[in-house]
Amino acid sequence: MSYTVAALLGVAGAVLVDLFALRTRLLLRPVFWATYPIIVFFQLISNGILTGRDIVRYDPDAILGPRLAYAPVEDLLFGFALVLLTLAVWVRLGRAGIQRTPAAGQGAALLRLLDRRRSGLHRESPGTDRSGLHRESPGTDRSGLHRESSGTDRRDSGGRQRRDRDRHLR
Repeated sequence: MSYTVAALLGVAGAVLVDLFALRTRLLLRPVFWATYPIIVFFQLISNGILTGRDIVRYDPDAILGPRLAYAPVEDLLFGFALVLLTLAVWVRLGRAGIQRTPAAGQGAALLRLLDRRRSGLHRESPGTDRSGLHRESPGTDRSGLHRESSGTDRRDSGGRQRRDRDRHLR
């Protein structure tokens, strides 16, 4: 398969995903087309550096031939497919309510909070504060394992460590 055919298939796949699979329809929005030239500008800079310095080389038989900023025109097709697919997935996940507001460093706690909200549990669970983050309680260490007075972990009947902090998630 030539580079040209692969690039065209990538664009066709991204368009189908945007319009029909995810139904985000970014291609129909003027804001997409108004901002896409910004991406193309930086893509041409990076392609020019990579291909102009022979870091990336292309087989002349696998491309159409015309180049833009040292890179084959097919690179613009691949870049378009990559950007469209990434944005379509991002918009779809946002519509589904997956982490609408970024919260750096709170990944697992944020996911637990979202899961509780989806399941209808809006009250605070034992061992969590209002943000849904685990708070230490007397007798537990930072890992959430209950510590006996002798300093050993509490274990269940199967010999596994029991995590008291995960009890409210079940």
